[in-house]
Amino acid sequence: MIPSAFEYVRPGSVAEALGQLAQGGEGAKLMSGGHSLLPMMKLRLAAPSTLIDVSALAELQGISVGTDEVVIGAATTHAQLEHHAEVARALPLIPATAHLIADPPVRNRGTIGGSLAHADPSADRPAAMLALDAMIDVIGPQGSRSIPVDAFFKGLFETDLALDEVLMRVRIPVAPGRRMAYRKFRHPASGYAVAGVAVVLDFESGRCGGGRIAVTGFAENAFRAHRAEAALAGYAGQPDQTERLLDLVFDGVSPLEDRFADADYRTQLGRTMLRRALADAIANE
Repeated sequence: MIPSAFEYVRPGSVAEALGQLAQGGEGAKLMSGGHSLLPMMKLRLAAPSTLIDVSALAELQGISVGTDEVVIGAATTHAQLEHHAEVARALPLIPATAHLIADPPVRNRGTIGGSLAHADPSADRPAAMLALDAMIDVIGPQGSRSIPVDAFFKGLFETDLALDEVLMRVRIPVAPGRRMAYRKFRHPASGYAVAGVAVVLDFESGRCGGGRIAVTGFAENAFRAHRAEAALAGYAGQPDQTERLLDLVFDGVSPLEDRFADADYRTQLGRTMLRRALADAIANE
């Protein structure tokens, strides 16, 4: 439970952090809250030579709620989002998801950027960001770029974020008529999702015109259920509609298996969480 030796640095700006990443090469690792990285280091599953702590950088802080978009700095903690009244009014899925992350000590230190960059297959944040169709702004030696969240998660702990890039902020569109919900089956020890589903339904004039469904804890990375989303138009919560959506979301997806949940059990959990999230979203007028 003792990590390998490493150098700890705290840059004063994002530009300085980028320089330290370049200098440290593959052995350099960014850290914000540290709740995912430090346990891996203690277990010798990760052994960075340099830890670059970006948690206090002003450029990564802040929450801005506009009429069309909510912008969240990468170093914003889950607790800040859990208790932000303006975010709750504009995008209630964000604080609702934050409230279900681990426990208060983790939420007080863990950050939205760190969670997305770490890309744990059972983390809560990726599902919410996928369902909300977020954009992720990053910066590196070649400049800035924006990544649609649907293209961000590539595999098990793998993202489109390059080793020499810093995740700067998350931008989430705001639109009227959205109904949102998140349900997960919580692992009793870790608090991670054994299976979790985020749903965003787009309503206009009392009718669902479409939406997004995102799943975490089920496969090697969180994913959007695009095939099922095509069937959301006209969804009214009828049992036959719901069962068709359940089939479309999970058929053909290889579920994770571990000592807590085999494939069949995890599949049934995923279907149950989706059924409940859809019912919640329909009810959340």
